[in-house]
Amino acid sequence: STESEQGLLGAAFHPRFATNATFYLHTSQKRSGDKVGVISEWKYNSGTPSRTRTVLEVVQPYANHNGGTIAFGPDGYLFVGLGDGGWRDDPHNHGQTGTTLLGSMLRIDVDGTSGDKGYAVPDDNPWVGNAGVADEAWAIGLRNPWKFSFTPDGDLIVADVGQNAFEEVNLVRAKNNLGWNTKEASHCFPEGRDCTTAGLTDPIYEYPHREGKSITGGYVSTSSAVPAIEGMYVFGDFVTGRLWAIDVPKIADGTQVPATALGQWPVLPSTFARSASGRLFVTDFGSGTVFRIDAG
Repeated sequence: STESEQGLLGAAFHPRFATNATFYLHTSQKRSGDKVGVISEWKYNSGTPSRTRTVLEVVQPYANHNGGTIAFGPDGYLFVGLGDGGWRDDPHNHGQTGTTLLGSMLRIDVDGTSGDKGYAVPDDNPWVGNAGVADEAWAIGLRNPWKFSFTPDGDLIVADVGQNAFEEVNLVRAKNNLGWNTKEASHCFPEGRDCTTAGLTDPIYEYPHREGKSITGGYVSTSSAVPAIEGMYVFGDFVTGRLWAIDVPKIADGTQVPATALGQWPVLPSTFARSASGRLFVTDFGSGTVFRIDAG
């Protein structure tokens, strides 16, 4: 299914792809009228890819906020970013309902299985054995983490798309609650109301909708080819075509880091990529063009 925000949402090579030829896809499908997000496993056999099994399926109540990125962390486990299921205002309160997989960052072991599941749950996931939160959850309280990546130090950086007023970048640790839908970025949601903020983790950077309306997460540049952004996390806004770079702090303590504006371009930045040499690329959804980020 490719309606609204559905489609091919993510892909990840197994850490041992060179020897097992295995990769994973995150796609949207329809099953008996339901919208379903599917993580599937594929293998190359004699140069031809074939689907080998379904790893995970999640029913999506709406066609938007289905998340997107899947990526193996430095620990070898697969991280899956799932949105709150869609519509607006998180009508089912998935962001703050720990027992659902929606509105969460998941961490699963694709090399194992458990019961009828096509995966195993790592023993050190933060809520294992807690009846109030799914064992698969690494963090909760997300609206639509459709783009995330890992820093060279192994930190998880998640760009979470906002709703009415703010877009945000999060440094995500195990057992974090990023706040949605109690908060949008560091602000109570809806704006102007009082809310309980105890136990919620604020973003390391946010920007208001006068600057952009839909964040697209990127990567840390690890190349010296563009010295001004080397070691910085680069991201953009899908609506305005603006790009920024920030330094990634070691902790998320509620302090907002400063951003370096990289310009505004006539593109719709839908995704970023980083090459083996550390160079960054950005894709324009409107034209289908892949651009390399170079020094001015």
